[in-house]
Amino acid sequence: MELLFDLFGFLDVVLRLVALSTQALMIGGIAFILLVVLPFRAEIGAEADEILRRSRMLLRWGAGVAVLGAVAYIVINVLLLYGSADVPIAEGLTANFVIAEMVRIATSAAIFVVASSPSVGTGRRFGLFALAFILLAAAAANSHSVSRMTGRVPMALADGIHQLGASIWIGGIPYFVVALARTHDALAWRRIGKRFSQMSMLSVAALVSAGLVLAYVFVGSWQGLYGTSYGVMVVGKVCLLGGLLMLGFYNFRTVERLRTDPTTPILMMRRFAEVEIGVGLSVFALAASITSSPPAIDQPFAQVPWSVTMARMAPVWPPRLVSPDFDQMAIPALQAKLDAEAKADASAPQHPRAYVPGEGILVPRAPADIAWSEFNHHWAGVFVLVIGLLALLERTGKVRWARHWPLVFLALAAFLFVRSDPETWPLGDIGFFESLRDAEILQHRLVVVLVVAFALFEWGVRTGRFKQPWAPLVFPLLTAVGGGMLLMHSHNISDVKEQFLIELTHIPLALLAVVSAWSRWLELRLPPPHNRIFGQIWPIAYVLVGLLLLNYREA
Repeated sequence: MELLFDLFGFLDVVLRLVALSTQALMIGGIAFILLVVLPFRAEIGAEADEILRRSRMLLRWGAGVAVLGAVAYIVINVLLLYGSADVPIAEGLTANFVIAEMVRIATSAAIFVVASSPSVGTGRRFGLFALAFILLAAAAANSHSVSRMTGRVPMALADGIHQLGASIWIGGIPYFVVALARTHDALAWRRIGKRFSQMSMLSVAALVSAGLVLAYVFVGSWQGLYGTSYGVMVVGKVCLLGGLLMLGFYNFRTVERLRTDPTTPILMMRRFAEVEIGVGLSVFALAASITSSPPAIDQPFAQVPWSVTMARMAPVWPPRLVSPDFDQMAIPALQAKLDAEAKADASAPQHPRAYVPGEGILVPRAPADIAWSEFNHHWAGVFVLVIGLLALLERTGKVRWARHWPLVFLALAAFLFVRSDPETWPLGDIGFFESLRDAEILQHRLVVVLVVAFALFEWGVRTGRFKQPWAPLVFPLLTAVGGGMLLMHSHNISDVKEQFLIELTHIPLALLAVVSAWSRWLELRLPPPHNRIFGQIWPIAYVLVGLLLLNYREA
């Protein structure tokens, strides 16, 4: 139970991400089947049956994972209520959010059953439509809108429209990719592409319109937009949506060219659609973080003025490259004091703990703690900057040894493992496995694992040791996962304003990680010369990440 308390915040965001992603996969799939494939089944030809089969398979995957995620969400939250507020489990199961999740479970299970049948008769089509509507209503019932004291119905309606637009647009893209891969006829490409473009444009209009209403109510002011974590995450979400719109606009132009020239190649449209899936998952990761945070309008006294934000973000030189003394930090200093008191008082408990991972009691930070964190970020910036510059140097083709740049990531991983959480092993007294009870420390350890995996795979690819066709794709996929973890990462700091100022750096870093990941994906998935520009983008993104880390400050 205590472990559940320790990791609840992180698990909550992860499960919200699962819910949003699977909801989009189900609603987007239903819309694609009912509005794109079935109306043009005859014109698509024999491939339509294969598209439907694969679409039903995606639907089943989405529904199955949705059921598991909703069950886990109910179990975790009910146990939390029982352990923290002594709410009986039977009573916890009657809570509104549990009822909404049970509806999600039943609806997802029904979609799984319907999608398991090859029949697509009128009754099943109506059933899928009704199930999508019920699923959307259950999602809206668990949103910030329903928790408002006033205006619940119109806000829930706006939230439902917002989620509907996102689900049909982003959730339909995997099915669009499947359809393009299975058809080889210009007429089918035109029919599928045009109908999906029309469906997407309507979805974007609904998404943006409802999103503006929600932002107006939940953000409340310009200061709420730039002075709270909620507002900055909204800005980050808008940036990601802007990227999706750019990719979608290119695909729309390709569809239009197909109308006049059936020989128009669609490879770039397929690859851009693949990237849209990845960026869409980042949007859902950020949306999961937003839904787990209090709206800016509810934090009127915790909003940071623009002048303070700009002062914190202003470039400062030189970076902090000299480490503070370990003994000056808050937890080691407090631990030394407690040890001295226990030694002097025979009746006192021996070796009292200054800090227990996940206990929920935050030790006030000392200036040395801030200096330690800045030192870590600045040296991480040095590593990443070197990586980006070496990657650019490698691309010149004149410096062969530069291809070993992934090994710098191993040095970065070792640095992070030792330095990121000084109160834990190997520097501190807290054991390695015990430290994993703290969600922030757990996320740091996961990042180290990702960095090591990334380094080994990419070095193997660069040196020809890994020749499997899938091996190069590890780079963009792990980079995208790292960016998603940044979007969901949080610090254990009691000062809400200070926490916001620290997390303000995460959004730009995460956005650059998304750019790096999917530009590398396009470099790998597109043939020359179309991939050359993307091969220049991702190293530059790494350089920018390094520069941002070198300017990281907490005071």
